[in-house]
Amino acid sequence: MTPDTRSMRERMLAGDLYLADDPELDELSHRSEDFQTAYNATGSRDGAERARLLAEWLGGVGEGTVIRPPFRVDYGGFITIGARTFANFGLVALDVAPITIGDDVQIGPNVQLLTPTHPVAPEPRRAKWEAAKPIVIGDNVWLGGGAIVLPGVTIGENTVVGAGAVVTKDLPPNVVAVGNPARVVKEI
Repeated sequence: MTPDTRSMRERMLAGDLYLADDPELDELSHRSEDFQTAYNATGSRDGAERARLLAEWLGGVGEGTVIRPPFRVDYGGFITIGARTFANFGLVALDVAPITIGDDVQIGPNVQLLTPTHPVAPEPRRAKWEAAKPIVIGDNVWLGGGAIVLPGVTIGENTVVGAGAVVTKDLPPNVVAVGNPARVVKEI
């Protein structure tokens, strides 16, 4: 068997087990914390500065996108957000794997997008091994306040996720989903 010579960052982005306290990842995390501090200190009239920071910090951000502080991420560089997307106060987007958010998405307050996974077995968990699965949010999705999207989930375009819903599996386009776990209750 060939030893795995990939960096922890490469392993992390591939969805394989990686060590969260790896020095390279630690440095990326510290850099992100610096951006978060600057971004979250901006005032309501600092739209141009917020846009500049997002463009420098995130993997990609579309024109006209607004994210109200506070905004918390692991790294930032693994998040892409389309145009005209709006995120209300308190978005947490843990981008241990890529997070892709489409155009015209509406994100309510205190929404969580969580890509990390952890081993169930105690020994690898104690040794700080983690993994992750990407999240994809389609165009024109509305995530109600307090919604939680779990690792590996894709939400189809035009879908509405009700406030407080916990999305544990993919949702198709053009539906309304509510509850814990989120379930489709209506087609649009």
